[in-house]
Amino acid sequence: MGRSSPLVGWLGGAALTLMLIGSAIGLFFVAADAEQGEVQRLMYVHVPAAWTAFVAFFLVFIGSVLYLVQRDPRADRFAAACAEVGVVFIALTLATGMLWGKPTWGVWWTWDPRLTTTALLLAVFVGYLAIRGFSDDPDRRARWSAVVGILGFIQVPIVYLSVVWWRTLHQPPSSPRSVSSEILWTWMLNFLAFLLVFSYLAARRARLARIEAELETRQAYDV
Repeated sequence: MGRSSPLVGWLGGAALTLMLIGSAIGLFFVAADAEQGEVQRLMYVHVPAAWTAFVAFFLVFIGSVLYLVQRDPRADRFAAACAEVGVVFIALTLATGMLWGKPTWGVWWTWDPRLTTTALLLAVFVGYLAIRGFSDDPDRRARWSAVVGILGFIQVPIVYLSVVWWRTLHQPPSSPRSVSSEILWTWMLNFLAFLLVFSYLAARRARLARIEAELETRQAYDV
């Protein structure tokens, strides 16, 4: 079955290093926001986590399309790995948003359009993962998952544009001109760190999926 690539190990080390650096800068070196105070530091996790989840679900979309076109099991494993890790990041987005919302809005949760559409995005991809357990046939499982992965990605632009389309408590999308350069660069540093973490976890999960597929094939031949 082979050992994991040394590149994956280096990727994990780089991800951990950059996460520590980004966290230290966000916690100790960047000044607290003048209006929100210390709670604003949650944004150095919340925003990069959301961006990373969007990237993950875009990759699920790409992998799903590739599978339907090429019927390549590697594309299905890639999409499934990205979906699993993406679910973790979108759950982290919701959790940090709730932690920020309590002191800012006075409630842990409100049915705000941004929060509601994000919760639906999480539900869609949890459903994607659940569907993968409904069939023992690899091709049928991959086809069903691919359809959900493609349709589920439609929710991503809805989440992003929800604060534009509807009146909402949530602040509008931030632009480079709407935040200080200090905040922007800390966001970007942590986003890069989260992308590395995502890449590492997805690579490890895809390798595990390949091993599982090999075991399924061996068991089928043994029978």
